[in-house]
Amino acid sequence: MTAASFDPTALLPDELLERFRERAVVHDRENTFPDDDLADLIAVGYTAILVPRELGGAGLGLAEASVLQQRLAGSAPATALAINMHLVWTGVAKVLSDRGDDALRFVQEGAVSGEIFAFGISEAGNDLVLFGSDTDAAPAADGSYAFTGTKIFTSLAPVWSQLGLHGLDTTSPDAPKLVFGFVPRSDAVTTRDDWDTLGMRATQSRTTVLDGAVAPADRIVRRLDPGPNPDPLVFGIFSVFELLLASVYTGIARRALDLAVDAARSRTSKRTGAALSQDPDIRWRVAEMALAYDAIVPQLASLTRDVDDRVDHGPRWFSLLSGVKHRAVATAKRVVDDAILVSGGSSYFSRNELSRLYRDVLAGLFHPSDPESAHATVATAWLGPIES
Repeated sequence: MTAASFDPTALLPDELLERFRERAVVHDRENTFPDDDLADLIAVGYTAILVPRELGGAGLGLAEASVLQQRLAGSAPATALAINMHLVWTGVAKVLSDRGDDALRFVQEGAVSGEIFAFGISEAGNDLVLFGSDTDAAPAADGSYAFTGTKIFTSLAPVWSQLGLHGLDTTSPDAPKLVFGFVPRSDAVTTRDDWDTLGMRATQSRTTVLDGAVAPADRIVRRLDPGPNPDPLVFGIFSVFELLLASVYTGIARRALDLAVDAARSRTSKRTGAALSQDPDIRWRVAEMALAYDAIVPQLASLTRDVDDRVDHGPRWFSLLSGVKHRAVATAKRVVDDAILVSGGSSYFSRNELSRLYRDVLAGLFHPSDPESAHATVATAWLGPIES
């Protein structure tokens, strides 16, 4: 399959998605990782969709990956969010290679050979996110680094083979430096069994404790000054992370909208004897949901294509990216809320799919960029920085 002949149903046919949807109920209830989903995704080459064809991947772009993630999230949101973190690293590798930088070629080759990459950036209380770290990165004479610290929200925790992470080097002559690298699973990595959450339970995004976990010299991809940085790696991480996250929550919104439409058509008013789809208030609510959803899809398509086509938005990039992520999450939450109102009291029962979507969609509030960060970024883009 190539981007030119892209058909999302080829990789994710309806029958596969229906299996994912059936499993999602079990994984949510039992708080387990979707191993079967991952095996099915690997079997169809999903973990290498962003890897160039010449390296054995599908050769798709971020725009096509976004459509696929929307489709997957409409079936199994937690599965989509989990695999999202692997796709982030393969997407960053594509962003870099498209711009002549092969620093993450090993990620592309690894994805084809079966490696699963996890995302180890989040730390408790670290609102600097990409621009700072409480994890210690200790250099060795051979160019490797030993990372010691705690990472939170490590999706794919039971299955990852390589963890992409960052830490702070405070001892080198040119310190401080933020060090980005990849560590394999080892005795120096402990995964806590602490993922018992309101929603997105199947992601199993457990806490990861690093005690001198070593990233070899050839897996150290950047040493950067702390703080905002124009390095392509930073842009790659931020752009792919925000856009694929937005895609997952947009997929949830679409599924909630579809469920609301089905409910409106199948429910009947005792007062009028007509289907609720004929009730003016219900029609207005469904229309509001559709208007909100329809605004996100073309913006995602446009921005993902701009990344693929190397369009230069200059300093506007970060406000555009944080904005679409925030907007997608806020829209999805609103659409799910309205879908529950359209569907009635049955959606309050845990066995109802909308009940799970209601819990799953809340996770979007916690991913960077959070509402405060997004608004600060957009305000700076339009008003300039706060004067000191």
